[in-house]
Amino acid sequence: MNNFTFYSPTEFVFGKGTETQTGTLAREHGATKVMIVYGGGSAVRSGLLDRVKLSLRQAGMPFCEMGGVQPNPTDGKVYEGIALCRNEKADMLLAVGGGSVIDTAKAIAAGVPYEGDFWDFFAGKATVEKALKVAVVLTIPAAGSEGSGNSVITKADTLQKLSLRTPKLLRPAFSIMNPELTFTLPPFQTACGVTDMMAHIMERYFTNTTGVEVADRMCEGVLMSIIEEAPKAMAAPNDYDARANLMWAGMVAHNGTCGTGCEEDWASHFLEHEVSALYGVTHGAGLAVIFPAWMKWMAAHHPRKIAQYAHRVWHVAPSADSRADALQGITCLQNFLRQLGMPLDLKELGVPHPDIDLLAHNLHLNKGELVGNYVRLTEADSREIYHIAMG
Repeated sequence: MNNFTFYSPTEFVFGKGTETQTGTLAREHGATKVMIVYGGGSAVRSGLLDRVKLSLRQAGMPFCEMGGVQPNPTDGKVYEGIALCRNEKADMLLAVGGGSVIDTAKAIAAGVPYEGDFWDFFAGKATVEKALKVAVVLTIPAAGSEGSGNSVITKADTLQKLSLRTPKLLRPAFSIMNPELTFTLPPFQTACGVTDMMAHIMERYFTNTTGVEVADRMCEGVLMSIIEEAPKAMAAPNDYDARANLMWAGMVAHNGTCGTGCEEDWASHFLEHEVSALYGVTHGAGLAVIFPAWMKWMAAHHPRKIAQYAHRVWHVAPSADSRADALQGITCLQNFLRQLGMPLDLKELGVPHPDIDLLAHNLHLNKGELVGNYVRLTEADSREIYHIAMG
């Protein structure tokens, strides 16, 4: 096991009707004015935004708002939010939505006190040294951004989709998690969320670090819980316990708990980021295609942990052929993703003729000569994985 520092100060307020506590929590966490950030309108149509505003008013908490954040969020909304937040003198960003909204709020929170271009943080030209507080009312269990210090933003003019990790400054001060708010999610969105949270766990699980049995068993246990609960939520969208378990799993998948002491990989996410940046696909659906393709490549080059995943998560009987065991586990994963309605290759994803050379070139331009850790991928390796994703 590697040395590690685990810091997770977020207050999680979980359960039915908890959004009515928003104003009180904002006050308790030291806010004097809140800027609400939300997405494309579901928070308005459902009445959630009105309930949040009522809670803020009842707590005597002034607020302003910015809507219109889209999936695969871009820098334009971040610049708009920074200007509004500075003008309104807000000192807390309240994200009402899912990962795209939360990530946008985090980028705004980092950008407001910074004299330069917030993109400097994502491009690795500057380090976040101070940020406004962020809080969350979660509506989509998927990205796990409600419990992490991570943010992913796309620069619109260059189509660079880059991530930022700032666990000490950008973890939310509090996150309100009411599973009832997920009852009306479309099946596709639910399935994409499930895929995303599973991918977050597997990015940590596929590691060369030894002596991490606790982390391994945590990863395996959460994955098996997701595999059990997701079909229930898909079949009965108002199943509170299924939705609650998925909502908590999404947070646990990405707040760092499952990766303590491990060297994490993240190549699959970076491979997918280039696909969604260039072709605008939904991140979870992209991962349903890219992650198994990465695993198939790994089964031929470094099958040990892929085979262990097959044995422990999918109960594949161990044999003398670890590659065959690994491939059987990947088949089980793809059968599960198919059951959820996820695409399994780039054509099904809506990208029948991808520019694989451009995808691989952009990936290594953004992330360096070698990508990932389980096996350090060259540009030629990345091209092979994209070809596998063609089906």
